[in-house]
Amino acid sequence: MSEPPLQTADFKLSLAKLRYRPYNILSIILIVLLAFLVLFPLFQIIYTSLTYQSNDLRLVRDAQVGAFTFFHYSRVFVGKLAMPSWVMALAWQLIFRNNKIGGATGMLTAFFGVEAPDWVSYGAFPIIICLALHYYAYSYLLVSGALATINSELEEAGSLSGLKRLRVMKSITFPLVLPALGSSFVLTFSRSMGTFGTPALLGLPVRFFTIPTQIYASINSRNTGDSFVLALVLVFLAAIAIYINSKIIGKRKSFVTMGGKGFRSRLNQLGRWKKVVTAAVFIFLFFVIIVPVLLLAWSTLMMKTDDYSLSNITTHYWFGKSNINIAGGQEGIFRNPGIWRGVWNSIRLGVSAALINGFAGLLIGYAVVRGRGTWFSKALETVSFAPYVFPSIAMGAIYLGMFAHRIGPIPALYGTFILIVLIVVVKNMPFSSRTGISAILQIDKSLEEVAQLEGIRWFKRFRLVLFPLARSGFFSGMILTFITAMRELSLIILLITPGTRVLTTIIFAYNDQDQVQHANGVTLILLLIIVSANFIVRKFFGSKSVLGLKES
Repeated sequence: MSEPPLQTADFKLSLAKLRYRPYNILSIILIVLLAFLVLFPLFQIIYTSLTYQSNDLRLVRDAQVGAFTFFHYSRVFVGKLAMPSWVMALAWQLIFRNNKIGGATGMLTAFFGVEAPDWVSYGAFPIIICLALHYYAYSYLLVSGALATINSELEEAGSLSGLKRLRVMKSITFPLVLPALGSSFVLTFSRSMGTFGTPALLGLPVRFFTIPTQIYASINSRNTGDSFVLALVLVFLAAIAIYINSKIIGKRKSFVTMGGKGFRSRLNQLGRWKKVVTAAVFIFLFFVIIVPVLLLAWSTLMMKTDDYSLSNITTHYWFGKSNINIAGGQEGIFRNPGIWRGVWNSIRLGVSAALINGFAGLLIGYAVVRGRGTWFSKALETVSFAPYVFPSIAMGAIYLGMFAHRIGPIPALYGTFILIVLIVVVKNMPFSSRTGISAILQIDKSLEEVAQLEGIRWFKRFRLVLFPLARSGFFSGMILTFITAMRELSLIILLITPGTRVLTTIIFAYNDQDQVQHANGVTLILLLIIVSANFIVRKFFGSKSVLGLKES
């Protein structure tokens, strides 16, 4: 029975529309790809956490692999539950370490004869302080951007009404930056929950566990189901934080401060407090950024970790040959081939992920912006931002379970460098897609339509018209992905094998073996690479590519 002529005509018309609307085809392809890389792993981790695995046979007598169970949930809920954040943790150890852990003392004891109590050296207190000192930068960027767009006339109106400055801040300024404060809270909360390095360095020595360190311990003990339950807990907590933030913001209908009637923003004069505030900011940045780096550099020149005299200075840990009596026979950093392999792996990971994410961000941005208002556009934007909800250690556990075996035509990727690149790309997709969307929004559609009328195909239009105009968004997505990939530990710690070790995992391994000098020296090399990459981008591609990060 033949199809009705009207239905056939509608089908042909739909195909013709797809031909002249490439962003719809691109949206479908990207949605399918991201669904496989983001949503499918989530469903698989839920399935695995609810079934018996082969490793559970030694724990449950009558267990059958693949059978439904709440065994993992009962075990988990009845039992315990720029610079990388762990750079601050390493510096904290150098200052406040006491001889109860490892037998070495920190600088506080060496110079002042005061031994820090256990709760200051290790545990919850130093972890909270180090994470707060690291993630304040995210809050600063978000809140400062919101403050810069507040119409000063609103604050002036409050002052003219007789309100004091503190009342103006409470009644006018604070409510207007509430969305930015909420976003900074969600970002800091979700990232802190998924951080592995700092809790591992400052918590594990005194058996203070967080969910990420428990996931790491479960994976190492081959309790895969338990680790997946914990990963779901992290995802659930992050989702709750996002939901609460959206509900708080949703109570107000508008936070608009810029409209068609004009906009004026001015600096608030600090008056006599200007010098005091300026000095306080410089002192804070000095102790948060400069001092930790100086302490790490100094520690690499110490033969013994608890001797701070000049006679203890040595360059052995940088240039020395292997000596069985020093650092377990480890060669100096510049002589150590394992460290140089880590440098190479880190750079190629950063560059590979950055290039892929730079182009992927533009493609997603193009599909979302040009298809604005369609179901495809909304779905693609939502799926591309979904990895933001996944804490890093949880996503690592998901990909470990997903790619440990063959999936149809896709071979098992565990132990390969491809898997490390893939997870870094997917995890950073929300940020590269944001920069891509921002870049494409600034390009008038008429520029592309002129090229289309000339008969230029889409790939050529993208190469000759769109890419040159959206270059700043491309480099913004690249540099953000590169820096994140270079300093990433929580995301990839579960996926690294001896052949794919990068600098961050080498640092963690050295610290775990109490080889402080090597760990801190490799950390300095990592910081040098990150700072150099940022400088090169600013020098050769202009500051706009970096400023695009703030704008997006």
